[in-house]
Amino acid sequence: MPPTRPTTTRPQAPTTTAAGSAPAADKLSRENFIIIALLLGSAFVVILNETTMSVALAPLMTDLGITASTGQWLTTAFMLTMSVIIPATGFLLQRLGTRGAYLLAMSLFSAGTLLAALSPGFGWLLVGRIVQASGTAIMMPLLMTTIMTIVPPAIRGKVMGNISIVMAAAPALGPTVSGVILSSLSWRWVFGIVLPIALAALALGFLYIKDVADRTHTRLDPLSLFLAAIAFGGLVYGLSSLGEAARHAPPVSPWVPIGVGVVVLGLFVWRQLLLARSDRALLDLRVFSSRGFTVSLSIMGVGMLAMFGSLILLPLFLQQAMGLEPLATGLIVLPGGLLMGLLGPTVGRLYDRVGPRPLVTPGVSAVAIALAMFTQVHADTSPWMILGLHMVLSLGLAFMFTPLFTSALSSLTPRLYSHGSAAIGTAQQLAGAAGTAMFVAVMTSRSVALAAEGATPQVALAEGVGDAFVWGTAIMLVAVGLSFLVRRVPALDGEQAPVAH
Repeated sequence: MPPTRPTTTRPQAPTTTAAGSAPAADKLSRENFIIIALLLGSAFVVILNETTMSVALAPLMTDLGITASTGQWLTTAFMLTMSVIIPATGFLLQRLGTRGAYLLAMSLFSAGTLLAALSPGFGWLLVGRIVQASGTAIMMPLLMTTIMTIVPPAIRGKVMGNISIVMAAAPALGPTVSGVILSSLSWRWVFGIVLPIALAALALGFLYIKDVADRTHTRLDPLSLFLAAIAFGGLVYGLSSLGEAARHAPPVSPWVPIGVGVVVLGLFVWRQLLLARSDRALLDLRVFSSRGFTVSLSIMGVGMLAMFGSLILLPLFLQQAMGLEPLATGLIVLPGGLLMGLLGPTVGRLYDRVGPRPLVTPGVSAVAIALAMFTQVHADTSPWMILGLHMVLSLGLAFMFTPLFTSALSSLTPRLYSHGSAAIGTAQQLAGAAGTAMFVAVMTSRSVALAAEGATPQVALAEGVGDAFVWGTAIMLVAVGLSFLVRRVPALDGEQAPVAH
């Protein structure tokens, strides 16, 4: 019977190339370079698409004759689909291999994009977004797992740093790209322009993506899949509904899906621990037996909570409290997102030199300071101050995410990389929903109370935003303490990157 905890042994004999020589310890082979470049480009496209709906919603509502609450399901359904599928990606990557998982992801994304572009009404558009999300959910765990599998440990931080470009720059550019398209074309072209790029990536993947690790033949456990859908879907949906519930009483309390999600999550955990004894888990929870992985993921989750919470509050504050136009709002938050993404490779190179803690601790501290400064904003605060604080926040996040991603996955044995990537993706979805719920709920509760006392809408909103950032600062201080527990994971002798086959 396999051990219930992951072992720390790894193959000691270096993998050789076709010519019989061991691959260089600080270089990628040409085949592996092409694979990573294609994965990075494809992930950038699918994540870019995720944030385009925020700007396209208004013209889409007019064209299809739907309300804002109905239109928001285009984003909510996307997020729910991601939260349901990501926990299963560890199993999918091991069963389908690199090539099969990539072709499935881009086929789903391309099909969903085509369906959304041609949809005759809201129903088909919603189905298209769900199919898109199914492909998107596979792509990020696939990218992280592949980098950890084929990149030599000596340059792993530098290559992993490119993920920050995908995670930060792509979401930041999404609304801007959407706005440019909508300035002269209909909302359908938000999907129409992406479609040929997705099809080209699919064709190139068919030609160049190869398997970089052996596949497993584990059978899918239908009960685990069902429990994951109910648990993570319920949690994300309930958390996402908390903010709106602070203003309007919904027909069903958000605590109902949250409570169901928590109970079913317990059943899901029990089922995975049971299946792990025979290596049949949908999401192998033995990744959490690694102290390095658990600590890094905990800090990462708090950072994502702060990032998603600030992303939802700042545009509201800038437009509704300060009276700025949407274009000005986008320009204020765009530099921070670009800074976070473009710094990724640099931070990755620093990680290879000094390890995670000298980067993570200052990064987490910078995020906490920025959040603390945001508690002082008012309706008459200078937009330049908001821009500066947002850049400090983004700078801190840039110094957090790349080292934490690399440190977390480096703490695992290679056979658990795919499950570790799936756990990170799942935590990202939950943290995003929790961050949005917490920040919006606190802001709404405070602003509604002040409005009832006679405050102007602008003052009430500004004070509510300040209170939300107080909670964000308090939570971030916990991450500052955890950052001192991050350790560098030394590469074992003989660990080499495999060559695609």
